[in-house]
Amino acid sequence: MDFGVFTEALVFYLFAALAVLAALGMVVARSPVRGALSLALVFVALAAMYILLNAPFLAVAQIMIYAGAVLILFLFVIMVLNPRTDILGARSRAQTLTALVFAGAFGLLMVIVLTSGQLAPPTGKFPPQVVAAQGHTEVIGALLFTQFLLPFEIASMLLLIAIVGAMVLARREKGARKNIEG
Repeated sequence: MDFGVFTEALVFYLFAALAVLAALGMVVARSPVRGALSLALVFVALAAMYILLNAPFLAVAQIMIYAGAVLILFLFVIMVLNPRTDILGARSRAQTLTALVFAGAFGLLMVIVLTSGQLAPPTGKFPPQVVAAQGHTEVIGALLFTQFLLPFEIASMLLLIAIVGAMVLARREKGARKNIEG
């Protein structure tokens, strides 16, 4: 038995379990701040799995972009909007039933995908030998700024629109509070 393969599998399953438990904690958390912190734990666990999959660029991007910028943006919006759980109320029975139906459908879809055969598509133009020769960052950068430039810019614009929308909502909420109090 190869000790390296066993150790790698053990570490992978530990981080996978951590990601699943943190994702459940994110969904179940009553406090938005605790949900965001659970999301941070999911991002870190995913970055560790990317390292195990020999994708260091994706691991660093996961930490810098998602665990850094996006999560800070979430926390900023949560702190500015200050949602109170006593005002929001509990979930209705219809919401719970709808969530269970969608969770069951997603679980069924996952079982179908996992039992259908091949999980990963063919490597295409970039087999592992080419990626090892050129480097992960060079291959991703070349693709990102040539073939996938338009989707990259569209994603940038969507993020910018989301930030502006969050700021407008926060400003509108503050204005409504001043009118009620004043």
